[in-house]
Amino acid sequence: MTTVSKRPALSPRQLTRTGDRLSFIYLERCTVHRDANAITAQDGEGTTHIPSATIGTLLLGPGTRITHQAMSVLGESGAAVCWVGEHGVRYYASGRALSRSSALMEAQARQWANPRSRLAVAREMYRLRFPDEDPAGLTRRELLGREGRRMKDCYRAESSRVGVPWRGRQYVPGDFTAGDAVNQAITAAAQCMYGIAHAVVTSLGCSPALGFVHSGHELSFVLDIADLYKTEIGIPLAFDIAAEGEEDVGSRTRRALRDRINETSLLNRCVDDIRRLLLEPDQAKAAIDGDQDVVTLQSDGGHQVPSGVNHDGPDGYQDWDSAGGEIW
Repeated sequence: MTTVSKRPALSPRQLTRTGDRLSFIYLERCTVHRDANAITAQDGEGTTHIPSATIGTLLLGPGTRITHQAMSVLGESGAAVCWVGEHGVRYYASGRALSRSSALMEAQARQWANPRSRLAVAREMYRLRFPDEDPAGLTRRELLGREGRRMKDCYRAESSRVGVPWRGRQYVPGDFTAGDAVNQAITAAAQCMYGIAHAVVTSLGCSPALGFVHSGHELSFVLDIADLYKTEIGIPLAFDIAAEGEEDVGSRTRRALRDRINETSLLNRCVDDIRRLLLEPDQAKAAIDGDQDVVTLQSDGGHQVPSGVNHDGPDGYQDWDSAGGEIW
């Protein structure tokens, strides 16, 4: 009988691209198991099969149990997994990156390590959020001030549009019900977007911690990316949900956000935006075309030399079978 340990590892070309996946799937009060390369969700109404390679993020709500086998196939498929509480969402675990190339991670580290390029990326993020305003020459303090003003304007505009009173942002960590309906919807939308952004960031091989606007947290870059779509998608949708009623705000927000993300192809856009922020145009194309299992060694002058070769000599010799051997 075939066992998990004997199955060959999936290659990048065998995995579904991040942009082609479902944004997220939410499950609650069920047992999640595995059947071949699919996961199953079993509850009192029966069993549902879900192809694991089509999932961007799996949100596990209250009352869910998941088996080791299910986590194994999700990890092989590069899917992110979030455990979701009734009082909010917190990201606990993720599958491996879909990309085998370190190009984006290295570009992110270079951009982050230089204060000038770090500020330039922060300005570009502001430009992506508010394309009608040019942030060139702005300091970080000025960027934060303008962002705060635009957020206040967005809340007031959405309140006027749907007729829902706005009394300010109210969020108590650990207590989802502390705010009114619109604040609950904003929190639910934001937390789902954090999970989705985390899935995209990790699937591309980037570091969730190296942020350009946020700093000092293991998810700084995730917060940066999620915020790019806050005023365009998250906040307007939250006000729409609140205007429909105060019952089941969290679940209705999640379902509506899932549909909106799929309708707008947000995952594809998110991937493109990350590459645009971190890479030059020619580098972005190379990162897409060159996503293969390739390992090189760093040499002097920024040059990369082949791995798997003993370089003690003019030509070197093969140290192992590069077609299928192990790298030690």
